[in-house]
Amino acid sequence: MSKFKSLLLSGLMAFTLAACGTPTTDAPDTSAPDTASESTSVDSGQETEETRVFTLEELSQYDGKNGNPAYVAVDGVVYDVTDVEPWANGEHKNGITAGNEFSDEILNSPHGKGVLDNLPVVGMLEE
Repeated sequence: MSKFKSLLLSGLMAFTLAACGTPTTDAPDTSAPDTASESTSVDSGQETEETRVFTLEELSQYDGKNGNPAYVAVDGVVYDVTDVEPWANGEHKNGITAGNEFSDEILNSPHGKGVLDNLPVVGMLEE
């Protein structure tokens, strides 16, 4: 019986380690233009992650056109709206287009800033 427990425990540990590991791939990331000017370290308390810093010019390349992702900035935070239906092809209502900063515009929108809560954050906008 102890052999069975040992085997079961070994299998459980291997599964746990595999599930917690970071997947790796040899394929390069082609999901977005590599144009961010710098990165800054963000300390989340447990680990340090690199956060992309975008200039307004760099942000403008993420317009949702020609296969590019669609990014928008609000209050210095850059969000990915690529898979958000109202941002199809990088275009939103009233002529608003991805690749821009919308801190003022979102205050006058019917949904307000709450709509940002579920969006992926991809970086920060350079001050």
